[in-house]
Amino acid sequence: MKILILGGGGREHALAWAISQNPKCTSLLCAPGNAGIAEIATCVALNIDDGEAVAAFAKAQAVDFVIIGPEAPLALGVADALRGEGILCFGPTADAAQLEASKSFTKEICAACNAPTADYAFFTDPGKARDYVEQQGAPIVIKADGLAAGKGVTVAMNVADALQALDDIFASPGGAVVVEEFMQGEEASFFVLSDGKTALPIGSAQDHKRAFDGDKGPNTGGMGAYSPAPIMTGAVTKKAMDEIVNPTLAEMARRGTPFQGVLFVGLMIRGGQPRLVEFNVRFGDPEIQTIAMRLGGQVLDLLLATAEGTLDQISVNWADDHALTIVMAAKGYPGAYKKGETIRGLGERSPQVKVFHAGTVKSGADILSNGGRVLAITARGKTLQDAHDRAYARLKRINWPGGFARSDIGWRAL
Repeated sequence: MKILILGGGGREHALAWAISQNPKCTSLLCAPGNAGIAEIATCVALNIDDGEAVAAFAKAQAVDFVIIGPEAPLALGVADALRGEGILCFGPTADAAQLEASKSFTKEICAACNAPTADYAFFTDPGKARDYVEQQGAPIVIKADGLAAGKGVTVAMNVADALQALDDIFASPGGAVVVEEFMQGEEASFFVLSDGKTALPIGSAQDHKRAFDGDKGPNTGGMGAYSPAPIMTGAVTKKAMDEIVNPTLAEMARRGTPFQGVLFVGLMIRGGQPRLVEFNVRFGDPEIQTIAMRLGGQVLDLLLATAEGTLDQISVNWADDHALTIVMAAKGYPGAYKKGETIRGLGERSPQVKVFHAGTVKSGADILSNGGRVLAITARGKTLQDAHDRAYARLKRINWPGGFARSDIGWRAL
């Protein structure tokens, strides 16, 4: 098969790496890709937010299967454009992608199907939002209503921070906000494939959102992760499916917008009871690095079954192992940071350790930093401690003075 992956981050490198190991994949393209992806795929220049352009390229190149990585093309209807041209693709329609693109839409769905989640209020008026926050007090959660690349959420421990978050959101024209009850417990990321009829859980992970050790500092897109998440016991997984995932998928189908793709279910778990934090409609980054490391080439079979509507005919074959990923980011991230710094020590190869590229570019023979989150050093092992030790040993052999990483990834489980 000739396969096209849309995106150029760590998520897409992890998917490309896993898919390239499957013998069904005979040719792999990625748009726009990055320096790491370029080692295993042909990177092409293409506006991945333009559905017509993507569909035209896929037809011209005789692409058999398109995998849409990021959330923006999904929200903009790239999957709709591809399906309209009869091109097999992985990813939900724009209507179904509202589960990520609109926090208020997700809350409506939860209310309709009685899925447990935080109490909330929705505002487009800054004054009313401020009044509500001052009335409720802190801690409280402020969420921008649209796409925010994993960074549109403020967990405010005091009212001043909550009001500042509101000001930041309403500074943009058309700002809208969901203000939520602060939920206590332990978070987990749960991934479920759906072909519109069948739902298939494919793994769990826990990520580390804060920039610095000890879960201190600003929220980021994720500074590391590990899989599986110990808190996702069989009982918790069953509750999440029975009370959140299956009712949501049934409600989406009832509305005439069946969900086909991956549902990233962010959960808060307390006393064995999961509640929904949020849905995303694409694989999490850096969670997918750990899951792809554990699943390997069967990732392609699972994504194909999702796109073809045959998930009821496939199962997930898990090894009894663990994986852990450490994100190496540019100093200053998630604020201002430098690009264009040379990174050395990336040439080493190991079957149990992989350095996935997120924000890199090639310049001659050099690999340069080209983003905030730049590398994801990922290792697997029989135990989480094994994976942790391998990943941190590999991190030490990367020479990039302008980068930083947390030293405590996996602390909750270890």
